[in-house]
Amino acid sequence: MKLKFTILFFSLIIFINVFAQEQDMRLVQFSGIIVRSPDLKPVSFTSIIIKGTNRGTISDYNGFFSFVAKPNEIIEFSAVGFKKEHFRIPDTIVNNRYSLIQVMTVDTIMLKTTVIYPWPTYEQFKQIFTKIKIPDDDLERARKNLELQAMKQKMQEMPMSASANYRNYIQQQTNKLYYSGQLPPNNLLNPLAWAKFIQAWKNGDLFRK
Repeated sequence: MKLKFTILFFSLIIFINVFAQEQDMRLVQFSGIIVRSPDLKPVSFTSIIIKGTNRGTISDYNGFFSFVAKPNEIIEFSAVGFKKEHFRIPDTIVNNRYSLIQVMTVDTIMLKTTVIYPWPTYEQFKQIFTKIKIPDDDLERARKNLELQAMKQKMQEMPMSASANYRNYIQQQTNKLYYSGQLPPNNLLNPLAWAKFIQAWKNGDLFRK
């Protein structure tokens, strides 16, 4: 009885060793596609490594990959901007092919706030800040540009445009044709002309011209 038990025990050990060796030598064509969550768009050029080894591959532009692996191996997926994912190939696979759709989660990296100062020390910053001249905003610049005195000065200094010169020339030609064959009126005796002259003299327009 003891001999039968010993033979059965050693037979079981041999069977387990043979089964483990067969499982270890068994290869699986591991294929799949890598997508991102939540829009399920493909993740291109993802690094796919069998954990603990130097074997693996890289997904193509469409996120597809295919390589040979063994059952019960752990596959690590890593891509820039995504969290690492792991998958263990089942050891209960019947055939020699296995497919997978691996979903990657976007990894958000929060960086600490960095403040950059153009001055090396706080004392220099304080000194320059107290003496700095704050530039005018849009409203203040518009107010200065629309001041009445500034507008008058710009109007007096602004030369005539091509359109104004054309209208002046046409007006002169019209006056010549209108008074053709007779003497043009003399503004020396025109009271309105004298009133304009006196007003311009009081305003100082004659001196500025």
